[in-house]
Amino acid sequence: MSESVFTYGAPGLKFGEGASDEIGYDLSQYGVSRVLVITDPGVAATGHPQRVADQMAKFGIEASVFDSVHVEPTDASLEAAIAYARGTGPWDAFVAVGGGSSIDTAKAVNLLCTNDGELMDYINAPVGRARAPKNPLKPLVAVPTTTGTGAESTTICVLDVLAQKVKTGISHARLRPTLAVVDPALTLTQPAGVTSAAGMDILCHALESYTARPYQSYDRKQPEQRVPYCGANPISDMWSEKAMSLLSHSFRRSVHHGDDAEARHQMALAATMAGLGFGNAGVHIPHANAYPIAGRVEDFRPEGYPDEEAMVPHGMAVSLTAPEAFRWTFEASPERHLRAAELLAPGHSYDGPDALPSVLTDLMRDITIPNGLGAVGYDESDVDDLVEGTMKQQRLLATAPREVNEEDAAAILTRSLELW
Repeated sequence: MSESVFTYGAPGLKFGEGASDEIGYDLSQYGVSRVLVITDPGVAATGHPQRVADQMAKFGIEASVFDSVHVEPTDASLEAAIAYARGTGPWDAFVAVGGGSSIDTAKAVNLLCTNDGELMDYINAPVGRARAPKNPLKPLVAVPTTTGTGAESTTICVLDVLAQKVKTGISHARLRPTLAVVDPALTLTQPAGVTSAAGMDILCHALESYTARPYQSYDRKQPEQRVPYCGANPISDMWSEKAMSLLSHSFRRSVHHGDDAEARHQMALAATMAGLGFGNAGVHIPHANAYPIAGRVEDFRPEGYPDEEAMVPHGMAVSLTAPEAFRWTFEASPERHLRAAELLAPGHSYDGPDALPSVLTDLMRDITIPNGLGAVGYDESDVDDLVEGTMKQQRLLATAPREVNEEDAAAILTRSLELW
């Protein structure tokens, strides 16, 4: 029997300039008295996390700041944050101020401060043991300072498992933040390189959820089998289409004119809407490829990010195979791929499987995304290892509109070594 039910979940949302000034009041509504603010050193240097912490005192809330989040979290960095929080707790609530790295770290801290066990118990199979949390989590307020990850809306925590050289995650409905506070003013300090990479994450969230396998195409599930990613559905489609429309007007402007407040506002709104879409429909091939691309990098240092170590930022890693992935998925739903091209580049006519890849590569050139996997240090000899990492992401590949085997993944990755 085919599925006839789709599910939708979202955090509470407070959006707009000045929204981050009200977090003390918001937390007071949950009856909390002790809060840990979680951020990374770069965001801490802007003063935003301490400002958020300071405002809580007038509501009788004691707040401390943990500012050692690792950009692109690893199992080691999450374990360090968890150990700190466990050692200084108990905490009544958590506030994440920063990009996806800070928000995902806060999700893991919240999980392991309210449930027993170790990190690997909860990491998705086959990398980890995919254990579900038994206990409810504490309130988590997510305050994004980058426009891209959508982590403030989702049930997912992403990390690198260093020993296995693979990026994976923890996925459970209880990880979804209680409240997302999206203040576009906080993104004005985001460097152009970060805006480019994070913006491609927004775009791929919208595109992947819009082209995901439809929810009706799955076999009927029992209630206990339902997962947050249920496939493309009418509500996720609405969010994805609106996100793409906003990006068509604001993405290039926010990269090249970072002080354009209206462009930043639209990008923050697009990120939120794309997050509300993919957080329920799911993502597929570009994200599955991105995990090994980011996890196995050896010597690439992107503009706008800390340069102490090699990394491919998540949104950049997602984008590098997106044109070829969408060329491959075109036959599953030509009308959706063409509609996406029209939304992203209105005023033109599009036809055939090259339409959406062409729109994407034109954009990527304009915002200085690297020209494929070769530009971040990979060559043909790396494809087999990348395929191995991709095929471990079965939770994501299950949402792809076409079934993906190793040969398909290898072809997409090989064609992505040089995009233009």
